[in-house]
Amino acid sequence: MGTATKSNEPLPSATAPESRLVVPAALPTLDKAAPVAAAGNTATEPQAMPTSLPDFLDGWLEAHEGEIVAARRHIHANPRLSRQEHDTADFVAARLAEAGLDPRLIPDGTGLTCDIGTGDRIIAIRADMDALPIHDPKQVPYRSTVEGVCHACGHDAHTAMLLGLGRVLGELERREGLPGRFRLVFQPSEEQFPSGAPTMIKYGALTGVDAIFAFHCDPQFQVGQIGVRNGPLTAACDVMEVRMQGRGGHTSRPHLTSDLVNAIGRVVVDVPALVGRRLDPRQSVAIVFGAVQAGEAANAIPQEALARATVRVHGRETWDMIPDLVQEVTRSVARACGVECEIDYRRGVPPVVNDRAASAMFAGATAAALGEQAVVEAPMSMGGEDFAYYLEQVPGAMARLGVGRPGERLDIHQGNFDIDERALGHGIRVMTHTVLAAAVNPAF
Repeated sequence: MGTATKSNEPLPSATAPESRLVVPAALPTLDKAAPVAAAGNTATEPQAMPTSLPDFLDGWLEAHEGEIVAARRHIHANPRLSRQEHDTADFVAARLAEAGLDPRLIPDGTGLTCDIGTGDRIIAIRADMDALPIHDPKQVPYRSTVEGVCHACGHDAHTAMLLGLGRVLGELERREGLPGRFRLVFQPSEEQFPSGAPTMIKYGALTGVDAIFAFHCDPQFQVGQIGVRNGPLTAACDVMEVRMQGRGGHTSRPHLTSDLVNAIGRVVVDVPALVGRRLDPRQSVAIVFGAVQAGEAANAIPQEALARATVRVHGRETWDMIPDLVQEVTRSVARACGVECEIDYRRGVPPVVNDRAASAMFAGATAAALGEQAVVEAPMSMGGEDFAYYLEQVPGAMARLGVGRPGERLDIHQGNFDIDERALGHGIRVMTHTVLAAAVNPAF
């Protein structure tokens, strides 16, 4: 397996010469023909001439893009929550089998892998399949048929694109043979703890893998753009719950109580600021409380209080040390209010830190597939993403797939989120170039 190179140096130019972007320049026996003299005869017979990879993809997408759109719409209309993706996995497995491929379900039936090609080098590509517990208000033919469940994060598109990529790679293998082995990883439960990436790793998704790649839909980028970033892309995300108990009483005599409302309020306001002062200012940390519960009556100080927060950080070193620091500061603030607290601190996902060579490969592949203007820099996000678990074991990268539609301002995790479906074809093009380049690149 390759060694990850995770630095914050700028990416090599996306306009690198073709020698840097190692993508097959031609597929020697595809569709075009030219005459050649037969041995011992002046007559000519047709012989296949090279067809470029872009031309091949043009033809394939012209014939099959409608099927990829239909697959995405089927998955969107039939969403399944985390750890309940059995129907989605069965649908994917059936489509791959119809294409002559050999999908393999994991034991609980919620995820699957599929290897294409032969050889010791393996390049993996991951798609997540789960939906969110959100109502779908869209008035479209493919609106969710499951009440209260919706594909509001683009996982339907991720899955459909990986299906399409598998079919493209399968056809290239049958026609020409591939420069290595490619593993499709269809993962359950990205949206929920415990997440699905460790499950797929447990069942061999990374066995023998040299590098791994993935897309995530991003409506902040217009269709036709690919957001690429070297180094940290997403944040680590932990969850903390703080519970307090103490003497309650009448609000006219707070000095005779523990005044848990004041104490929990101090934790909510002071802990984020105080933790920030204990860290290097260059380290990004976001402690945000999303739930606070304390009492009911305006004139009664409660005996219990609770607050829940997410703790998000960029960088593995910060993530390693942040649990002890956050808990130390939280307890100090509570004690300053005369209260002891119980803390349930749960580790979430590590940060996604893209490999430098893999990120450069994404940029070069995008320029080759869609043009130099399609490559844009992706900003760092404070969101969590369990693709990080794969990158902790092998080098690779995640890129942002532009799915924004002109004139719309949508975001993920909203019920009305939808994509410009032209992005599906763009994703298949770019990922095909990327993984073929990775298969022959000595960086992995």
